[in-house]
Amino acid sequence: MHDTTALLVELGSVILGLGLIGRFAGRIGLSPIPLYLLAGLAFGEGGLLPLGASEEFTAVGAEIGVILLLLLLGLEYSASELVTSLKTQYPSGAVDFVLNATPGAVAALLLGWGPVGAVALAGVTWISSSGVIAKVLTDLGRLGNRETPVILGVLVIEDLSMAVYLPLLTAMLAGVGLAGGSIALLIALGTVGFVLYLALRHGRLISRAVSSDNPEMLLLVVLGLTVLVAGVAQELQVSAAVGAFLVGIALSGEVAEGARKLLTPLRDLFAAVFFVFFGLSTNPAEIPPVLLPAALLAVVTVFTKIATGWYAARRAGIGSRGRWRAGGTLVARGEFSIVIAGLAVATEPRIGPIATAYVLILVIVGPLTARWTQPVVAKIQAWRGQDSGAGKGGGTGKGGGTNKGGGEVPAARPAPAAQGELAPDRL
Repeated sequence: MHDTTALLVELGSVILGLGLIGRFAGRIGLSPIPLYLLAGLAFGEGGLLPLGASEEFTAVGAEIGVILLLLLLGLEYSASELVTSLKTQYPSGAVDFVLNATPGAVAALLLGWGPVGAVALAGVTWISSSGVIAKVLTDLGRLGNRETPVILGVLVIEDLSMAVYLPLLTAMLAGVGLAGGSIALLIALGTVGFVLYLALRHGRLISRAVSSDNPEMLLLVVLGLTVLVAGVAQELQVSAAVGAFLVGIALSGEVAEGARKLLTPLRDLFAAVFFVFFGLSTNPAEIPPVLLPAALLAVVTVFTKIATGWYAARRAGIGSRGRWRAGGTLVARGEFSIVIAGLAVATEPRIGPIATAYVLILVIVGPLTARWTQPVVAKIQAWRGQDSGAGKGGGTGKGGGTNKGGGEVPAARPAPAAQGELAPDRL
């Protein structure tokens, strides 16, 4: 009974604290993500007041948070939009890999970690955090912006690339031969291909089977299906996040709209738990010794990610402001980087502290660059006497496309003035 009482007290305190932190962040116009992380850092191992009774529950809640974040993001887009994004964004994916994996690989080699450490740290610096970015896009009200499908395309390519990267990294860490690594890779690729096939060819049948006029039944079926698919995907070394995202794109029409409304409050709760758990799992004492190299690596990859987003948005015909917003939004690293570091730490223990410090820096800096990159660039361009509004196609909205319910999405949707956005016809 004592353990149950401690669990309830800790959970109640954490959830209440998250609510207060979120309200404070809203008052000052800041995304709550960095504050959630700092709160977790303060109450984790080595922090001011370590929490012990709720650790296991928080870990499970964090996993659910990532799954719900990606599910809700997938519900915003259809399978056809995904295929179009993959067809149009694969050059951007290649540029993303070269610009952002290279700094990590070079840093590991300079530190003397060898090929395995280089491959692991390359993954840490390469992959943006889909969970953090999904939350940032929601917080900033940018899901309808024209650059958002571009951001989504880059993230999807990164997430699906994990189906190739994670099995190869696992094989290298285990020291298995070429045959063992090839089998793991084939299983992962087959799983992704099968799920994509179902989403593209049988999405309507899936939506019809899931559909229900009873909100309770719809919630249970969609949530259960998502967690089940995410678990199977994780077991097959694909990624729970990819599985959840694909479930989201497989649903369409009224089912997707109803699921969005029902799952949004759950998403917000468990996403906050995820960010707190990330902070809880980090020992503050391990950060200072590696802070300088992690900070240097973070600075380099901030600029390489901004360049990636700018290039991807430029290829899509997005205007100047949208290009800089896309670049700034892609900066955050998070859940995938921690997973990669966790896999590699047994073989190369030195990757743990530097990966933790690196991700902590960028998961805090990422929401800030998402918000401020474009306004800062606009001020610099104005100071230099340039027209920061040059370029076509930078307006908000999805260009008159269709949404999940089959209706038209407005070609332009003004964002709140507090976000620093200008009139849509000027973007």
